[in-house]
Amino acid sequence: MIDPHVHLRDGAQANKETLLHGMSIGVLCGITAFFDMPNTAVPLTTEVAIRERLIAGAEAAQKVSGNTPIYGVYGGVTAHATQVLMLVKLYQELHPKMVGMKMFAGHSTGSMGVIGLAEQRAVYQNLVAGGYRGVLAVHCEKESLLRPELWNKHNPASHILARPGQAEVSSVADQIALVRETGFQGTLHICHISTAESVALVEQARIEGMRITCGVTPHHALLNDSLASTEGNLLKMNPPLRSEADRKALFTALCEGRVDWIESDHAPHTLVDKAEGASGIPGFAGMLLLLKRLQQAQVAPAELEQLYGKRVCTVFDIDLPVTLPDVASMDRALAIARSAYPWDPFGSITP
Repeated sequence: MIDPHVHLRDGAQANKETLLHGMSIGVLCGITAFFDMPNTAVPLTTEVAIRERLIAGAEAAQKVSGNTPIYGVYGGVTAHATQVLMLVKLYQELHPKMVGMKMFAGHSTGSMGVIGLAEQRAVYQNLVAGGYRGVLAVHCEKESLLRPELWNKHNPASHILARPGQAEVSSVADQIALVRETGFQGTLHICHISTAESVALVEQARIEGMRITCGVTPHHALLNDSLASTEGNLLKMNPPLRSEADRKALFTALCEGRVDWIESDHAPHTLVDKAEGASGIPGFAGMLLLLKRLQQAQVAPAELEQLYGKRVCTVFDIDLPVTLPDVASMDRALAIARSAYPWDPFGSITP
């Protein structure tokens, strides 16, 4: 399996997790390739940071027991032309180790938001100017529609009010419009899509000929906002858990082949950090739990292989084998993965 969306830790964040630990647990769950997001403790926005992270990831991968996993990174774009053009040249040199680009259309963990429409337009224009035709993965939450003043760490469910679903929907619409306006020829990928309305926008753009994909996380497909009030902010993530109607719509879209792939958005924290309001959860166990649910829903093995890696290989132009774990290995891995972190965000889900 391939996990195209992880936030692995190390270095200054080693108290949360190390690269070695994260990949070891992921490999145990059957994941053989990890695509790491750029909002690391040293953001992956410079050539030096990207090269150093790739070296650290490769060294950690060599220490994983069993099969050595593949480690790749996204370059984090800014609105500065020279920075984006540098990333394009670096991508052309390093691909597939550098798998693509990432833009945060709203602030999330870290300070990498490219939040204004003019700045986002500049990103697309600069990618076009550089001749980039790879993947631009976008965290879609429109900053102007976020309500951070409503967030209260002592009331975990307030996070849903602070980051409403309409912020995602509006941002997805913005990105689609910017692709059309600028003539971007790469693939626009909508990360961790969480609402039925956003999926509909992606589907319509795809029908109209756009190169656009979307990914769903296990937590958005398995959990709903009734769990968001969990003490200690243990189920706080960006975007937040949504309604049961949205959850069902995402799961149905997976079953019907209307979503391109499953991505864990694995992002562990300490319990202290969570209590203070950190967003993100450990996600590898969820990859297996969702696989089990999709198998129970009679999704064909060929379609599951697409969701768990083959479609990723096609879109990212990467040649990697994709195999699904058998039932026995899944059960063993789940037992370990669910106890490998300070809390199990999928504790309400039975295998």
